[in-house]
Amino acid sequence: MNRLRVTPGPVLALTALWPATRALMLWLLLHGTTPLLGGRSVAREVWRLYFHWYGVLAHGSFPAHDALWQYPPGAGAVLLAPGLVPGLTYFQAFVVLTLAVDALIASALVRAGTRPGRSLLGAALWTGGLPLLLHIPLARYDVTVTALAVLSLLTVSRSPRAGGVFGALGALVKGWPALVLLGTPPGRATRTAWAWAAAAGSASLGLLAVFFTGPLSFLREQGGRGVQIESLGGTALSLARHAGWSGRVRYQYGAMELVGPHVHAVANASLALTAVAFGLLVLWRVRARHWSEATPYDAALSAVLLFTVTSRVISPQYMIWLIGLAAVCLTSRRTSQRPVAVLILAASALSTVAYPMCYREVVDGSWAGCLLMLARNTLLAAAAVVSFARVWRAARPPAGKNARPPVGKNAPTRQPRPGPDRLPDRAPSIS
Repeated sequence: MNRLRVTPGPVLALTALWPATRALMLWLLLHGTTPLLGGRSVAREVWRLYFHWYGVLAHGSFPAHDALWQYPPGAGAVLLAPGLVPGLTYFQAFVVLTLAVDALIASALVRAGTRPGRSLLGAALWTGGLPLLLHIPLARYDVTVTALAVLSLLTVSRSPRAGGVFGALGALVKGWPALVLLGTPPGRATRTAWAWAAAAGSASLGLLAVFFTGPLSFLREQGGRGVQIESLGGTALSLARHAGWSGRVRYQYGAMELVGPHVHAVANASLALTAVAFGLLVLWRVRARHWSEATPYDAALSAVLLFTVTSRVISPQYMIWLIGLAAVCLTSRRTSQRPVAVLILAASALSTVAYPMCYREVVDGSWAGCLLMLARNTLLAAAAVVSFARVWRAARPPAGKNARPPVGKNAPTRQPRPGPDRLPDRAPSIS
């Protein structure tokens, strides 16, 4: 193993960079009233919607009849947490807790990157890449979800039990962290991680069901979602408007969605592509023969990318997940996902231009808005294809090695080693 020692310089630089960038993000959040920064639309998610749900949850019930409540029951615990912070408004407490969780992610990535043979590129990617999304991460609970996924990946190799528990808690908050356990090494590690994930998820869901009513009400609203304008299908339909398609944009289920002819077919196509993506991931898991320390990280990023690009909804905060998972990949020098991380950073920058900067163009479906979303989604689709191709290729045995040594009559015969009285028939050539 390469036991390079990390000098304190990069760690100190990251330690100084994190508060500087977060101060800028916080300033943008507090002064984001200009149209270029989305007016108050970014912060409104917290002080209006989250705070409203907090009031419902505080009375022991999930928002069962709210069309905007589309999240697993674990999200309720995250939204209740700011109410436990004394002396602050709900909005202030939410931002403070988000910054604390952000700092936890950065610290975990730095700690992972300073181990022998590891890299601090992951911590640098998270610290410098998250501000590409401006102040959006501070006003969404996706940073907390990403933290659970990051902790699951960084702990699963040393403690499959802890990795499974973190993955289950993340899945209970927003679903997708269940994918981070896809690449756990086969054998006892996988059985332990998945068993503890199932146990932790079941126990947590049981506790929520005891203390709250309607924990599974989100399933009804989630199934009714349509095609969001920022998804791949939404981009295709927005372009079709310039060719005479008669559909339009409507605000429903908490997002700007397209309605009109063939929208249902596009939504079904997205679901079908998600099923295909799931099938490819299962096929990879079955056929994979070579695992390295980076395989769990790379497989998690690839899985979430595939599910993201085939989704009916690709909200700007989805980029938080991808930046976090790409950062975990880059903590390993053996990762295959470095080009994918570059594509994700480029897509994140374009996402910020689309929302909040030019969101009116995207909603109106102008050529500028359509081309902007086409560029962003092309980068995401390319990242998904490159990621899965590299994960698939890395899972093959190294050249000249087999997953299982041949036995029986196909087994190679052992040749005696040359000794003083047994010289090779021909001297080796020098080339």
